[in-house]
Amino acid sequence: MLLSVSDLVPTLKEYTTLLRCPRIQGHKAYVRPASLPTFTKKLVQITGMSEQWVVAHVQQKGNSKCISWAILRDLILTHPDVKKRVDILDLSIYGMVVFPKALGHIDEAVADLFDRLGKNTPVPAILAETIRSLNACRRAGEGRFIGCAQLLLVWFHSHFWKLDKIPYRVFFEGYSLLKEVVDRLRRDDISEERWIDILQNLRKEDVMWKAPWLVPSEVLYRCGSFDWVPLPRIWGAVGYTLLLVLRQYQARQFIPATQSLAQSDFSYKGDHYKKRMREIF
Repeated sequence: MLLSVSDLVPTLKEYTTLLRCPRIQGHKAYVRPASLPTFTKKLVQITGMSEQWVVAHVQQKGNSKCISWAILRDLILTHPDVKKRVDILDLSIYGMVVFPKALGHIDEAVADLFDRLGKNTPVPAILAETIRSLNACRRAGEGRFIGCAQLLLVWFHSHFWKLDKIPYRVFFEGYSLLKEVVDRLRRDDISEERWIDILQNLRKEDVMWKAPWLVPSEVLYRCGSFDWVPLPRIWGAVGYTLLLVLRQYQARQFIPATQSLAQSDFSYKGDHYKKRMREIF
């Protein structure tokens, strides 16, 4: 399978373009702070409900707290404040579509990122969770992808089957590739077995290493003393070696340095991660 021998991963620039993030956010990536307000306080602030109401509906799932989508859905339909309805809906989308963890629930880690969306771009966190989950599934040979599957699918179709589309560049400010994909007719009749067959038989000539809609710009390929870019996730951190991707674009013909790369992959558990965060960020 092509993806098992190639380090083919989405790029920050491509995800930023797909999500049309404001330029003002582009240089301020979200990094989870060492100390966070409680999940209860965050939900009180976002929903406008009382602390007693929030405490009554927060649940424990595994090693983290969460709140049921069913509870938030009812709140969206009945909340007297229209702005709060929109905020709760946005939180639900981030918790169930962009950062899904416990099925049908919104994880507590999503609340802090959502609270700071206006100040920081979520793209590195989205990309980091995508890379971590794909790597975990590849190593185990199975598993559930915990990431934004819809966004990954759009990215996926931008790189494969180059004969099925016409390359173009984005020249209009109001253009949205995601909107075009949503408006396009979908094929839901492809079985899982057919997808496996398609992926296992992909050839290098079937792959468009650079998305046709991506306008070239400067590339950040290292950070500080690292030969890669540390990406903060909402549940941990992961190292991203962009030079591996550039080599696939045939822009560089050398072996990128990856020594100690695995040490940049860790979760926000225990006390050791705070030391790693200080060392990296």
